[in-house]
Amino acid sequence: MSNKRVFLIVLDSFGIGEMADALQYGDENVNTLRSVAASSCFHVPNLERLGLFQIDGVANEPVIRRQMTVPKEEVIGRYARMTELSCGKDTTIGHWEIAGLISERPLPTYPQGFPREVLSEFCRRTGRGVLCNLPYSGTQVIQEYGDAHMQTGDLIVYTSADSVFQIAAHEEIVPVEQLYAYCRIAREILQGEHGVGRVIARPFTGPAGGPFVRTSRRHDFSLMPPGVTMLDQLAGKTVIAVGKIQDIFAGKGITEHVYTGGNAEGIERTLEYLNRDFDGLCFVNLVDYDMLYGHRRDVEGYARALTSFDEKLPLILEKMRPEDLLMITADHGCDPAYAKSTDHTREYTPLLMYGQSLAPGNMGTRKTFADIGATVLQYFGITPVIAGEGLLPH
Repeated sequence: MSNKRVFLIVLDSFGIGEMADALQYGDENVNTLRSVAASSCFHVPNLERLGLFQIDGVANEPVIRRQMTVPKEEVIGRYARMTELSCGKDTTIGHWEIAGLISERPLPTYPQGFPREVLSEFCRRTGRGVLCNLPYSGTQVIQEYGDAHMQTGDLIVYTSADSVFQIAAHEEIVPVEQLYAYCRIAREILQGEHGVGRVIARPFTGPAGGPFVRTSRRHDFSLMPPGVTMLDQLAGKTVIAVGKIQDIFAGKGITEHVYTGGNAEGIERTLEYLNRDFDGLCFVNLVDYDMLYGHRRDVEGYARALTSFDEKLPLILEKMRPEDLLMITADHGCDPAYAKSTDHTREYTPLLMYGQSLAPGNMGTRKTFADIGATVLQYFGITPVIAGEGLLPH
């Protein structure tokens, strides 16, 4: 019997329109897809062929209707609009829900900085002081605090709109392995009420006085998923993590992983795994949409990145075997045209599914991202103990 493979690709932050509760999250009239579709750089005929423009609500936008070229009867994929049931709109919670774990409370954020009890314990255990302790741009914070850090040895601690505790340190002042050890200390402290989604090491280099530049040796120390996910239920199968999937799930349920330097490398690794025999799941995160374009409110860059992925889709489809299942989705929105903040946006996400034996069609609006994880388990004949409902025809 041939191996069965699922390729689950998350286009990080590719939302397709605001959810009913978006106002509760400070988001009004947000729509990542609508914003990027207005760019002359946006061209996604292959995603359209899989059903992107046929998803509930998508064609209500005039900018989308004007670009529709594939008749509904020529769509080759199954497609759905996914609703986030969890409280929150960040990467960790979105991916956990995709894998079947609903979060009833959002992960904590710190718009005023971290409380004294957290930092005093951190300073006691590391033996170092703290600089900044505010939400900050990662590139800006090292320019403004880098000199003071080099002079004092104090660690630059900062956060963002996400649930993160970030520690920046110069590689000549704090060796990278020592910085990782400090992050592990922070991860031990930041549990329960202060259980942020990720503690992130942000090493940098540069001469005294600057300018300073971040190095590639960033590392994320994630909160362990607090319950069973589809990855746990795939025990005995190969579970491959591409990009930051390994960090999001703190390695739980993953059998092998590869980090990537961005979308282009993530797609290349995926194409390599398509050439490989394995029985299980290849779970991919393509982060540039969010990190480089969404948060930086770069509509043109976001549109170009989607077009670039679309250009690779025919090669992905060509490499698929008869029993393979391809699933393309997102974990939240990050509307690059939304001017009120640079945060993620509370949006529906797309689900596009393709398999050679899978009949195309509309699966409607789903109640939870967890239907994705349940579908992966259904495909492998595993009874889900996670949230969600399998979407494959019985």
